[in-house]
Amino acid sequence: MVKALKIVSLLVVVVLLSCNSKEGQDSYRSVLYRAVNNKDTAILRLKMNNKRFYGRYEILHYKIGKDSGDVRGDIKENILRGDYHYITFGGSWKRVPLALLKKDNKLILGSGVVGTYMNLPCYVPDVPIDYKNGRFVFEEVKQ
Repeated sequence: MVKALKIVSLLVVVVLLSCNSKEGQDSYRSVLYRAVNNKDTAILRLKMNNKRFYGRYEILHYKIGKDSGDVRGDIKENILRGDYHYITFGGSWKRVPLALLKKDNKLILGSGVVGTYMNLPCYVPDVPIDYKNGRFVFEEVKQ
């Protein structure tokens, strides 16, 4: 009986570990983007597949400092929507919504009206996101 219990326990551990593995990590591709707006530069390092993205985002403000943090979100057709959780050049943590339009191998940063849902910032669904006047237009950097 004890031997059978040990075998069942071992099988349960193996199944749990295999289910918790980083399945699909190989399907993520790494892409580096850079954008310049006046004298500010933004660098976006993404790992993405067909449905999700995550990575690092830095905005270098000319002669002031930089905002640096993590991005993550979902991809639907040619829109990347998620959030940017970062530490400002002043030293405080912030979280803002993020929307990027993928067009002609570029990513255009969108802007919109920000609201909150369950205490998290997000774009208000009734107001369209503006991609025409985006602060940054990211171009892929070949590594």
